Amino acid sequence: MSEYEVYAVKYGTMEGKRSNFFMAKDIHDGPMGLDFFVWVVRGEAGTFVIDTGFEEQTAARRGREIWRPVGEGLKTLDVQADEVSDVVLTHMHYDHAGNHDLFPRARYHLQEKEMAYATGPCMCHATLRHTFEVTDVQNMVQRVFEGRVCFHDGSREIAPGLSLHWVGGHSRGLQVVRVKTRRGWVVLASDATHFYDNFLQGVPFPIVVDVADMLAGFDTLRELASSDAHVIPGHDPLVMARYPQVAEGVVRLDADPIA
Repeated sequence: MSEYEVYAVKYGTMEGKRSNFFMAKDIHDGPMGLDFFVWVVRGEAGTFVIDTGFEEQTAARRGREIWRPVGEGLKTLDVQADEVSDVVLTHMHYDHAGNHDLFPRARYHLQEKEMAYATGPCMCHATLRHTFEVTDVQNMVQRVFEGRVCFHDGSREIAPGLSLHWVGGHSRGLQVVRVKTRRGWVVLASDATHFYDNFLQGVPFPIVVDVADMLAGFDTLRELASSDAHVIPGHDPLVMARYPQVAEGVVRLDADPIA
């Protein structure tokens, strides 16, 4: 079976408080950072980019900081965005589905449930739609009509040793990515667990469509990964400290943790 290199590429950051990121409040509340990543999976089957981040306009509108644009971060791995053939969107929230023009040749892998959610009656509610950018949704519709979207329903292997798995919870069509690596099965959890502590302590992130699905998703992560240490959270700054750095803001996730 194919084995892949896997990288986390940091592109943005924000500061918050611990109470912002956990449904159960912590009496020891204090400052806590959140990082924004895209991921690269590379092997014999090709190069796959997982999620596409957001751009300057979205960052300014939402009070986020772009640490380095996604395209520039990918270049540190010699990945040219305009040559990428496959992009996986774990879901369509603003920080995972922007940068519309970066990948003109790519087909996009998306869960059917996510497209239905982002274009359906749930978006009539401001509480649910605030995590989406309308231009991201419009651009995905355009890609559908261009024949550039591959829809999935549940679990699907998209290349040997590389598969997608629906978990829901945070967004109705959230999917995680399971990758065969030299150290075993690594799971890119995206927002199935924003931080290590979400799934290790069983405490959901407060932006959630279905709490039961999110909690069940924590179990799914453990079933798919070789161990808890093979689960990669979607936004935890600790990822940058726990894995070996190959370039500024880029760490290698198929390598053994260093911390």
